[in-house]
Amino acid sequence: MRADDETTGVVGVNIAVTGLNAADTPGPGVAVVRCVKEHPRWQGRVIGLAYDALESGILDCELVDAAYLIPYPKVGRGALLERIRYIHERERLDVIIPTLDSEILNFIQIGDELTEMGIRTFLPTEERFTKRAKVNLHKLRDEFDIKTPATHLVSDVGKIPLLVEKYPVMVKGVFYEAYMAYSIDEAVYYCNKIAVKWGYPVLVQRYIEGEEFNAAAVGDGEGGVLAMVCMKKMVLTDKGKGWACVSIKNDGLMELTRRIIEALKWRGALEVEAIYFKEEDAFYLIEINPRFPSWIYLAKAAGINLPYMLLQAALGTNAKSASDDNSGIDYATGVVFTNYTVNLITDLNRIQTLFTTGEISYEKTV
Repeated sequence: MRADDETTGVVGVNIAVTGLNAADTPGPGVAVVRCVKEHPRWQGRVIGLAYDALESGILDCELVDAAYLIPYPKVGRGALLERIRYIHERERLDVIIPTLDSEILNFIQIGDELTEMGIRTFLPTEERFTKRAKVNLHKLRDEFDIKTPATHLVSDVGKIPLLVEKYPVMVKGVFYEAYMAYSIDEAVYYCNKIAVKWGYPVLVQRYIEGEEFNAAAVGDGEGGVLAMVCMKKMVLTDKGKGWACVSIKNDGLMELTRRIIEALKWRGALEVEAIYFKEEDAFYLIEINPRFPSWIYLAKAAGINLPYMLLQAALGTNAKSASDDNSGIDYATGVVFTNYTVNLITDLNRIQTLFTTGEISYEKTV
């Protein structure tokens, strides 16, 4: 592996990326890989890491050079480390970019072992990761004077009527899923639905009516922002995810993102979800996601390739703050991103190979 400077780019690097499912709620992995591979100075190989043999991204031989199944996050860090050791023996990984909330803590906790193997990541500390969790947003509000909606942790649905004074409310899982509930009955229903799938606690959050905005950024770990791109949601899915969005610049949102990264001394990828509440002329922080969003290709299209910048930072190159020359926030506004569906054609033998062996190399089979 050799990492060159900004002039010649990153060459001869083997990177592994997770979150390659491109379903109705797509993971960020496919977009992250596209951003990296489309950089004009990229030369290297991409290894897809997946939890299921039918994740569409790992079946695309134009996207990844090889793919491996890894154990589900709930199995624990020990199983993950053992599997990564095996993959590393075969692929000589240089960098891993995890992109799913539920897996990142495991990757943080095996960080020292990965470093010993020569595998680099660019992730926050466990303390910082935990501090930005949904269940801890109220602490950020109190400590750093950041507006967040009132949020209750629910482990007993019978207590919902005692906790909530006004409807509608948002009912959320700790990692995934969010639903708007207009009554106690709906809140109880959604709480049970999320708990069955993701367990307790479930969050019941005050609903803030307003326009939804997001910002994606890379923090340098010292409180600085390497780069940032903001967007406004235009079309939402039934789960509230942004299906179409447009790049924008908003001083309030950018300042909120800077304050969060500075307060957390965040290292790595970050997404800030906020709602602009017109009555107060203020942004309310809704979530801090510890990874790139699935819309991250919009940032690249607007002029800032955040995944490639994270790769450079992981390799120790080009890690300067956006405040140095404003290059990290110099992007085009009015660029529209929308998801759409394409049909991926593959061979049944590939799926069978993944099911039976847990791995596939397209360089050998295609």
